[in-house]
Amino acid sequence: MNSLGRLSAGRTRRSVLRSLGAAGAVAALSGAPAAALAQNAVAAASDGVVKLGLLLDLSGPYGNLSGRGSVAAARMAVEDFGGTVLGAPVEIVFADHHDKAEVAATTARDWFDAQHVDAIMDVSSSSAALQVQAIARSRDKIVMLSSAGAKRLTGEACSPTSVHYVFDTYAVAHTVGTALVARGGNTWFFITVDYSFGYDLENDTASVVTGSGGRVLGHARHPLDAPDFSSYLLQAQQSQAKVVGFADGGDDMIHAIQQAVKLGMRESGQTLALLSGVIDTIDTLGLATAQGMMLSEAFYWDMNDATRVWSRRFFERQRKMPNSLQAGVYSATMHYLQAVRAAGTDAADPVMEAMRAAPIDDFFAQGGHIRADGVMVHDMYLFRVKAPGESRGPWDYYELLAKIPGDQAFEPLSQSRCPLIKK
Repeated sequence: MNSLGRLSAGRTRRSVLRSLGAAGAVAALSGAPAAALAQNAVAAASDGVVKLGLLLDLSGPYGNLSGRGSVAAARMAVEDFGGTVLGAPVEIVFADHHDKAEVAATTARDWFDAQHVDAIMDVSSSSAALQVQAIARSRDKIVMLSSAGAKRLTGEACSPTSVHYVFDTYAVAHTVGTALVARGGNTWFFITVDYSFGYDLENDTASVVTGSGGRVLGHARHPLDAPDFSSYLLQAQQSQAKVVGFADGGDDMIHAIQQAVKLGMRESGQTLALLSGVIDTIDTLGLATAQGMMLSEAFYWDMNDATRVWSRRFFERQRKMPNSLQAGVYSATMHYLQAVRAAGTDAADPVMEAMRAAPIDDFFAQGGHIRADGVMVHDMYLFRVKAPGESRGPWDYYELLAKIPGDQAFEPLSQSRCPLIKK
């Protein structure tokens, strides 16, 4: 057999093994000894190593939200799982995409096509995630998303091999937006980052506001990593909206909030709404600046014994408490590895089937489940930021106001725009 024939035969055999899973492959290839078949099945499933990637902002405006903390969380999950699956070692690789979708896309192609990366455990930035998700689908690879929030990832751009794990813009809008309107915040102005995540977050929150009888008085859109927010904040101030919603995140949100407070917007009666804040945002702002603000998260380190135990382990490595995105990466990585073990292969279809079949019950989520559109449905929480005098010490920042059950927090499947859903 020539080299092309050997390559074709190898690919055919690999395809059969991946489609059947380890047990099915052993049954189909009954002529070989069981031990040899089991060894071949593992090799076919993982190329001798199960390689998991994370494509993150490590040095830009979102670097503090996921970044190296998410890498640490993924490594913790691998270690806690035992370091191997199907007899193969599990390896974590990561790269900085510098908040450039084209860099993320190029890296993902190289990882899948040349570096034998089996799955991607997170992609920060929704624009990057949308491209990587499409590339992964074309190569039948799985992508788990914890830090990208655009609802369209599981809406019109949904993929059968992708999971939106921690939050989306619909869940945030329907948690924070609903709470603020109910408290009298019925006129809004949005400060929005000018890309897909910002658009979806603004639009989803605006729908909540208008659906509740409120009005949107305007918006100002700024580039990612904007150097100054004064012109956008002046528009918000002049609108006299009761609520200024910050539909951005990371350093952009921090700098915009800091400038808004200096301009006296809060003292003049405008509520500043953190539509995608996490605990790192509050830590950087400080309680004196952030006190009284409301935000929605899927996780808080000080909620119960289980969250505290894991978070203190994370703190030992990172010298900071984890946010919901980083806790989500740990949970998603663990859930993926458990599914690979259950499926007997790392092929996308059987692993996705195993992930959808198994509930997520850990310190991050209880009774979570993955829907056909890729949304991991779980409870969300509404928090108020404590005043300095209410805090008992470092990282004691949140007061829990409400738990929103997952079936209320996330968009109903009947309303999904995902073309995978049959209606």
